[in-house]
Amino acid sequence: MSQSTTRPTSRRRRPARRTTWRWVGFGAPVLFLAVLVALSAMNEPVDEELGVAPEFELITTTGTPVSLDDALTTGDTLLYFSMGVGCDGCFAQIPEIEATVAQRGLTLLPIMVDPAALVAAEAARFGIETPILLDPGARVSSSYGMVGVYGHADRPSHSFALVRQDGSIGWVRHYAEMFVPADALFDELDQAVGA
Repeated sequence: MSQSTTRPTSRRRRPARRTTWRWVGFGAPVLFLAVLVALSAMNEPVDEELGVAPEFELITTTGTPVSLDDALTTGDTLLYFSMGVGCDGCFAQIPEIEATVAQRGLTLLPIMVDPAALVAAEAARFGIETPILLDPGARVSSSYGMVGVYGHADRPSHSFALVRQDGSIGWVRHYAEMFVPADALFDELDQAVGA
């Protein structure tokens, strides 16, 4: 006489599926929120207060040393950190804002990380006479928090920092665009500093 055996149905899979769906139900909104935050960070201005400006001395493309302290002796200084060689908008930005910088009594210090010969050649192509400071290894750019913005791991993107004559940083702005019209740039600066 054969004995029929019935296998007990396994109920272990159902709880596993429920657990999986619970994790999906919990994880999906968290992932969605993280994506929204990342997208907003890419599309919105990144403004921050850095406190005291790190001191530095850098060499220009002509080999002249320029320090932040020297620049601050005449008043507030606008630091312009850019991607540099390979970015025409980055070089075009300098003549775009030079006149307004001068009218406001600011000193403009453009800073790039590329070799002197390459920066000098591009500056000549754009007719730039303002000295461009060289930051090999992005040491100064990193100290100002300018590296790693908008996907550039080894150099700045397109960023500005206003350093007050007392050495404090009054304004910082990172742009996703590689060129900002002068009126838009200074409107934002004035709104931020209450001018």
